[in-house]
Amino acid sequence: MLVQDRKSICRIRCSEPAIAVYRSWEVIKYIKEEHVPSGLHCTNIYPAWEDARQTNEWPKFLGYLKTSRKAACVSNESGQLYILPSRLDEEYSHAVVRYLTHGHGVTRSQIHVKSEDHKSKEMPESRTDNRSRSENSATSLTGPRKNYACAHPSYLKTLAQSHSDWIFGAIAEFVDNSRDAKATMFDISIDMIYSRIVGKDIPMLAILDDGHGMSHEEIMKMMAFGRKEPNANDPNYIGRYGVGFKTGAMRLGRDALVLTQTTNSRSIAFLSQSLNEDKDNIEIPIVTYSRKGQYMEVDTNIQTETSSNNNLKAIMEFSPFNEYFIGEKAGLFDRQGTGTQIYIWNLDEWGSTYSLEWVNTKGSSSFYQGDIYIRSRRPRSRLGQMTKEVPLDYSLRSYLEVIFLDPRMKIKVQGSLVKSRPLAKFLHKTSIENGFVSEKPVQLILGHSQLDLEQGNCGIFLYWHGRLIEAYKRVGSMIHNGEKSHGLVGVIDVTAVMDDDSGRVWVHNNKQGFVDCEPYALLEDWLSEKADKYLDNTVDKVNVKKGGVRYKPDREWVQCNKCRKWRTLPTDFNSKTLPLEWFCYMKPVNGKCEMPEQKLDSGVITISSQRTGYNCKENPAESEHEEYRQPLKRLRRGKKI
Repeated sequence: MLVQDRKSICRIRCSEPAIAVYRSWEVIKYIKEEHVPSGLHCTNIYPAWEDARQTNEWPKFLGYLKTSRKAACVSNESGQLYILPSRLDEEYSHAVVRYLTHGHGVTRSQIHVKSEDHKSKEMPESRTDNRSRSENSATSLTGPRKNYACAHPSYLKTLAQSHSDWIFGAIAEFVDNSRDAKATMFDISIDMIYSRIVGKDIPMLAILDDGHGMSHEEIMKMMAFGRKEPNANDPNYIGRYGVGFKTGAMRLGRDALVLTQTTNSRSIAFLSQSLNEDKDNIEIPIVTYSRKGQYMEVDTNIQTETSSNNNLKAIMEFSPFNEYFIGEKAGLFDRQGTGTQIYIWNLDEWGSTYSLEWVNTKGSSSFYQGDIYIRSRRPRSRLGQMTKEVPLDYSLRSYLEVIFLDPRMKIKVQGSLVKSRPLAKFLHKTSIENGFVSEKPVQLILGHSQLDLEQGNCGIFLYWHGRLIEAYKRVGSMIHNGEKSHGLVGVIDVTAVMDDDSGRVWVHNNKQGFVDCEPYALLEDWLSEKADKYLDNTVDKVNVKKGGVRYKPDREWVQCNKCRKWRTLPTDFNSKTLPLEWFCYMKPVNGKCEMPEQKLDSGVITISSQRTGYNCKENPAESEHEEYRQPLKRLRRGKKI
C-alpha cells in the first residue's frame, strides 16, 4: 500500500523488482526530479485498485508529480525509493521507481511481498499482467539519467545585476507582467510596516493589479529560472524570457512575497535571500488553495496539509507576515476578483539609507502628487546629452507617464493616479514619416515638445511591443548640434524590426536596450536621415526659445478615466482647467464612453500656428502654487535660495 501522512493513496503491484517489496510504502517527502540521484536501478509499479477512492487518488498522485516535475521519496528497509510518473504514459497506467538498495536486496526468483510480521504472501493478480514485456521495457526509463543544473542561493544576487544600472528597470518588469495579465489597474507604493524580526518599522514596496492572476502551474513557471518563450500572437505581449519577476524582485530587495488569485484558486509564493542563507539550493515555499464554494481551502491535489503548513511556517518565520496579515491582504481581492499582489522588503540600499525615496500624496491637489524617486537623482548616460534635468530617469511618475505607446492601464504611484502622456499626441509641428528598415515597415512621428525644450532634452523614444525600451536616443546631428535640437522628440515602435523572422528577439533581457545587431544599425541610419531632414526643414521656422511664449501641441488630448479612450480638445480650450480624473461626459466633450476614439491619420503632416497666452499663470487653479515654482526655476539657473 502506498501511503502518505497515514492516508492510503493506492494499492500497488511491482513488476519484476530486484529488491524486497514491503507491505507499506510511505511517502516521506517530495523533491525536484533533477535532484534524484543518477545511476539508480529502475522498475515499474502498477495500480491494484481496491475501491473507488484509490481509483481517483492514483491519477491525482501521478498528476501532481508530473505537473510539478517532482519525485515522491519512500524510505524503508529495502532502501531509498523515488517514484516518478512515466513521461510516455498519459493515462497513468503505471509509474517508474528508481531505487538504491542498502545491500540486502534479493534475487528475482525470491521476490515476494514482505509483511510486517515477515510472512510471505503471493502478489495479487492484476489486469496489468496482460501488458506485454516489450511494452514494459519501452515505457520504463532504463537509460542513464541526465545531469541537471542546480541553483545556489547566491544566484539570486546574480539575478539582481540585470538591473544594476537603473533600478526603475526592475519596476518596469512588474508593469509588463501586469499588462500581460490584462490588468486594467496597476498600483505601486512604499509604506512603513512593523517587522518583528528586526523589532522596528521597515519600508515595504507593494505592487497590486487586477489581472487574471496565476494558477499553481503558472506561478510555478514564474518562480522557475527561465521558461519556454510564449507563442502568443498578441502584439502587446511583452514577457519573453521568464526571468523578469526574479531579476526585478531581487534588484529591489532581498525578499519578496507573491499573493495571486484566479477565479478558482489562490497561491502564495516566497522568493527570499533571507530564507536561503547557508543553504546549498534555492528553496521557494509555495502554498496553493482551491475554491470550495465561497471559501479557499488548501488544495490537497497539489500538496498535503503537512507540506502547506511547513511552507506557511517558513514564510511567517522569515517575513513580516503572519496568518492574519496574509488574510488581510487576501481580502483586497473581491469575492470573485482576480489579480496579483507583490510585497518586497529589505529594500536595496544607497549608502546608509535606501536607494529609493518616496513622497506621499498630500490632499487632493494635483501639485502634491505622491512619487517614488531614485535617491541619487542622476540621469542615465546617453550619447551627446548635456543636461542633468531628465525627470523620467529618476522620477517613477515621470517614467510611467510615457512607458506605453498607447496607455490603457490605470497606474497609481503612492496612491495618486498617473496622468499618462502618449508622446505622439503631445507634439508641435508634427511630421509623420513612413519607410522601411530591413524590409520591415516603420513609422516615425517627429515634432517639438515644449516640456523637453524647457528641460534641454531631445531624442527618439523607441518602443517595442508598445513598451518604452530606449528614451532620448540622439541620432544624426542631434548628437553634436547642442541647443538647435532641444525640444525635438521622435516616437517609433520598432517591433517589426527587432523581432526576427526566425523567432529571435534583438532586445536585452532587461528590456532597457537593444542588441548591437545589423537591424539596429540600419534603424539608426534611417532615424538619423529622417531627424536631420526634419531639422533642416523646420528648425529655422519654429521660433522656440526658453522663457518665451509656449507652444501647444498640434492637438491636445485628454483620456477618460473610465473607458481609457483619448479625446481631442478644441483649440481654444485651456487644458489646465481639466480635473485630474476626467470622464467623457465632462466638458468640453460632453459625450459618452461609447463614442469611437479619435485618431490622427497616418502620413498626414499637421502644422499648428504659434499660440500666445498659453502659460501657467493664466490658470487660476495653478497660480496659488507659483510661489513653489519660483524657487525651482531659480535652482535650475544655479542660484542659491
